[in-house]
Amino acid sequence: MSGLILRLAGLQQSWGERGVFRNRDTSAFPTRSALIGMFAAAQGRTREHALDSYPHLPGTPSHHDLTFTIRIDDPGTRYRDFHTVGGGYLREQQLHTAEGKRRPEKASILVSRRDYLTGACFTVAVEGPDALIAHITDTLTAPHFGLFLGRRSCPPDEPLIINAHTTDPVTELRTRVPLTRATPPRTTDPISVTFVWEHPPPGASPLYPDREAVSEPADLTTHARRHLPRPLWLTTEHLPASLYAGPRPLDALTTYILGDRA
Repeated sequence: MSGLILRLAGLQQSWGERGVFRNRDTSAFPTRSALIGMFAAAQGRTREHALDSYPHLPGTPSHHDLTFTIRIDDPGTRYRDFHTVGGGYLREQQLHTAEGKRRPEKASILVSRRDYLTGACFTVAVEGPDALIAHITDTLTAPHFGLFLGRRSCPPDEPLIINAHTTDPVTELRTRVPLTRATPPRTTDPISVTFVWEHPPPGASPLYPDREAVSEPADLTTHARRHLPRPLWLTTEHLPASLYAGPRPLDALTTYILGDRA
């Protein structure tokens, strides 16, 4: 087993969990489904084959073999976009109904409310079989389809991969990976940071997760999308103040990345 470390940051992010049709929500952190979907996009997989196993890799691994641990560097700020589609068009250009006919003029505008996170940053430890981790790393480096942070309008900042191979990515999150945060720490005391775990962390009861997220993808095809519930554990970890990346986090991240390559 090995792992890689991703940094998910951008102008905006949206990790839909329950939103459909007119109300599109966002989770407070990346969902398992969205991360697996990102990997599938990088590999050039369509929705119909996004969850297929990997028969060309030793042991035929699948997405079930992956485990994510999320460090919430900066939770960002939520905002809601009041979104409209179909307004101001001529009759022959207005939206279609389910039957294929044109919508009447009074019903031609569809309104939706879409939630986003701005200024958020998450560092994610991805653990799994060596061959699968290597394959994911290679395809994320040269993706077949474009990558995005939950929605197509949310491209990720660089760097996306900050550690391509580590035997203990969770310890890296706790002790070495620079912490991107808009507000600097006021003292040299340890910084309190929220971690999200897919398996019970040390000291936590496996019977009492902190929440349940509907984020285990069972089918990602457009008209049959289905997800199963998955337990999550949330903890507050106290990280060294020295991990704060400063007002220019790219400098600290570059030092960390180049140091690992040396």
